[in-house]
Amino acid sequence: MDPALPIWRPDARRIADAHITRLMARAGAVVDPQDGAAVAAAARDFVARSQRDIEWFWELALEDMDMFWQRPYERLLDVSKGHAWAQWFIGGQTNIAAACVDRHTGGPRRHKTALIAETEDGRVRRFNYAELAAEVGALAAALRERGVGVGDRVACYMPMVAEVVFAMLATQKLGAIFIPIFSGYAAPAVRERLEEAGVKLLFTADASSRRGAPVALKEQADRALDGLSCVQHVLVVERGAFADCGPTPPTCPMRAGRDTFYRAAVEAAGPAPETVVMDALAPALMLFTSGTTGKPKGTVHTHAGCLAQMGKEILYNFDLHDDDVFWWFSDIGWMMGPWEIIGCFMHGGSIVIFEGAPDFPEPDRVFDSVERHGVTTLGISPTAVRMLMRAGDRWAEAHPMASLRTLGSTGEPWDPESYHWYFEQVGKGRCPIINISGGTDIVGCFLAPLPIMALKPASLQSAGLGMAVDVFDDSGRSVVDEVGYLVCKKPAPSMTRSLWNNDAKYLETYWSKFPEVWNHGDWARIDADGDWYLYGRADDTMKIAGRRVGPGEIEAALIEHEAVSEAAAVGVPDELKGTEVVCFVVLHPGHEESDDLRAALKSAVVEALGKVDRPREVLFVDDLPKTRSAKILRRLIQRRYLGAEELGDLSSVQNPEALEAIAHAR
Repeated sequence: MDPALPIWRPDARRIADAHITRLMARAGAVVDPQDGAAVAAAARDFVARSQRDIEWFWELALEDMDMFWQRPYERLLDVSKGHAWAQWFIGGQTNIAAACVDRHTGGPRRHKTALIAETEDGRVRRFNYAELAAEVGALAAALRERGVGVGDRVACYMPMVAEVVFAMLATQKLGAIFIPIFSGYAAPAVRERLEEAGVKLLFTADASSRRGAPVALKEQADRALDGLSCVQHVLVVERGAFADCGPTPPTCPMRAGRDTFYRAAVEAAGPAPETVVMDALAPALMLFTSGTTGKPKGTVHTHAGCLAQMGKEILYNFDLHDDDVFWWFSDIGWMMGPWEIIGCFMHGGSIVIFEGAPDFPEPDRVFDSVERHGVTTLGISPTAVRMLMRAGDRWAEAHPMASLRTLGSTGEPWDPESYHWYFEQVGKGRCPIINISGGTDIVGCFLAPLPIMALKPASLQSAGLGMAVDVFDDSGRSVVDEVGYLVCKKPAPSMTRSLWNNDAKYLETYWSKFPEVWNHGDWARIDADGDWYLYGRADDTMKIAGRRVGPGEIEAALIEHEAVSEAAAVGVPDELKGTEVVCFVVLHPGHEESDDLRAALKSAVVEALGKVDRPREVLFVDDLPKTRSAKILRRLIQRRYLGAEELGDLSSVQNPEALEAIAHAR
């Protein structure tokens, strides 16, 4: 696989049918679907214009994708107070629940499937848009009776089941702010988020299921709530009523006056309230950063900002059509959960949500679910793909997955071997990988491929539409074919509206390095053809003998070796070079640890990157510590290797035993 050559090219039919082709034509571009090279050139010109003139682009796109307004805006953008405090959609009013639910219940989509929810034990519930509206309306009535109103904060600490969708939309229907919290967090991490946001009502469940084992989720919630006065009400989903998660707790602890079972609350509620009309920039969603780099920060996102950004990406980058079934393998606690729900429902799409692991009870769980639900778009992280790879090719080969049209990925840089496996084994060589990158702080993408352009392996291909991104060196100079800082030179409607109760931290985090420029904190590169690549977090980058190298580059060189399944590279202090590299690798089954293999892996890095980057050590481990969103925790690996006694809050670590094993790696 030559990384400089495309691995996939769109055919004429895909180009002709794509929503982005229609949008370009609306802007005056002449697109001949039979001429792929001309299409790519026109698309690059269109993206570049959308970056130069963001107001032109957003006016065009909002009209084309039929953005829902309860009151149209009078002025698109005001930056008179600076880019950090940009005001969008001035005078406009809308509501996510109105755009994603209400508008679909009176027309032809009323009986269309909106939501397919599958639990770990394989049970499936389906809801059409009329049923979705009924569930959301009834729950909103129950929330209103508990005093939830405009600006109140409502948190959700539940597994990825249908009720999380109802909870989010019902909260937003009332003008309150929805805060999803990952169900795998321990009580201290949950409490920190509840307290920071001043949450008024919490959704949780009596239990959840993790790889077949029951987890008493309500007991964790109670520990988080102990002595916390801000939370006045708790609604508890009786998960055992719709899924078997093993022996559920014999009694679910309930506190009188505070706790109510979800279904009882809904059944006792009055009629559904009207959806509240909200100002365009009224907060709708608060997402906390993971906390793996320090205290978690509350990013704040608005009704119009979410709809505009998420709707744009689902429609033009993932090319959602009316008969598509969209599934991003994510928890509600991570950005991609709300992103999938809001972006697809805005366009009347059908989505799948799933509780469980991608390889449980068998390594083909995802592939089987794709076929059963007729999934056309599947999104999953590179780490999850590497986990599926370790089981061997036969599980994917047994499933044709004929419905798949598009693959997606995000969360981390790809290594070439895993990317190729995803493309060939899952996508069968026919599906483009729409490899996107953005973050919690913009609830969307700075980088996102278009499905009418060829794709190079492991690339992100293109800047996001309307996103004025660039690559800067340390001096703030734009560079090409050099690794530098990923920045955005103009505001975007989905950028966080400061940080919750912390304007100073917001300015320091995003706007302090380069004047009037958002610094995203990632290393990126634009090649000579204009294609984009990511190299991980800038604060993960190592400086070896005066030269910067991203851990992703070293890890990719290691994973290219047939024996290596996963790898993590960290920097450690060195008197001569300043920093040296220590690598931790997980081997594929059937490969044995040995000094010869260790030497071969060091040589593989030298061959790929040069002698300066030769690892000081290559150590073998059975697993790498990851967050529950499957991100490798390099900083914790580094600190554990260096013998740090205090590692901080580890509740976001999915497999803490792997972190402990770092200290004993050979």
